[in-house]
Amino acid sequence: MPVEFLTLDQQRRYGRYVVEPDQAQLDRFFHLDGADLEHVNIRRGEHNRLGYAVQLGTVRFLGTFLPDPTGVPEVVADYLAQQLGITDRGVLALYARREATNREHAGEIQLAYGYRDFSDPEVQAELRAWLVARMALSGERPSVLFDLATARLLEAKVLLPGPSTLMRLISSIRERGNAQLWETLADLPDAGQRERLEALLVVPFGESTSVLDRLRRGPTSITASGLVNALTRLVEIRALDVGSLDLSAVSPARIGTLARYATAATRMVSLTVAHTPFWCSNDFEKRCAAATFTPCTANGGETHGRSF
Repeated sequence: MPVEFLTLDQQRRYGRYVVEPDQAQLDRFFHLDGADLEHVNIRRGEHNRLGYAVQLGTVRFLGTFLPDPTGVPEVVADYLAQQLGITDRGVLALYARREATNREHAGEIQLAYGYRDFSDPEVQAELRAWLVARMALSGERPSVLFDLATARLLEAKVLLPGPSTLMRLISSIRERGNAQLWETLADLPDAGQRERLEALLVVPFGESTSVLDRLRRGPTSITASGLVNALTRLVEIRALDVGSLDLSAVSPARIGTLARYATAATRMVSLTVAHTPFWCSNDFEKRCAAATFTPCTANGGETHGRSF
């Protein structure tokens, strides 16, 4: 699976202020309680107090610190300055000139508030386990998983890694999960059932479409001949004898995702599998193909209310 799966909008807003926080967000992430004020007010000078408060609110809201605190939206600076009794938010410019102070404050905030680095093996193990469990139950796209993982890290008080690091983790887990899913499904049919499933992908001599391409198109004519065609199609599907396969180990969402993929990819897969003996060094590719179409045919041609 390609690693670069983020939309342009996701890339633009990851770890950044894209729009101004609304009032509810200001109250939730940028309100300074008594403990916060104790940490802030020991700083010397208004610029240091406001700069520290900006970084504290930012890490709560974005999951990261700002390399340039003057990039904070004005509404945030004003909200924090008002709580600190600072009348000129422009003092942030003085704070931004001291990169060493900025880094020092970031480290102090991380230690005082219990933020963890993504490089922590325990953090990665926790996120990996959560992603594996999530992927086993859902058919969510990688870009959706990216947003969910980002929210998960924020909730767990983990500093966000670079976007490519998180993308690679999601991609590797998803690829491994898909391989395990294919193996699980490919092991369900016996030799005869697998042979019949693979035969669905072959384009008969003189024909332009595979058997699966033909079967997946349900009848559209509400006539006597249409009814006969529908019954003939049902008999042909049931003759595959895969309706008794136990798919309980696979979540309905994953089955639905596979069925949609099978529906969209039948033409390409049919042409590829027809030439499999010439390039396939083992039967894994054929097993994957059979596994992909097992959910479609195991329910008599119906998957979540849709004809395959």
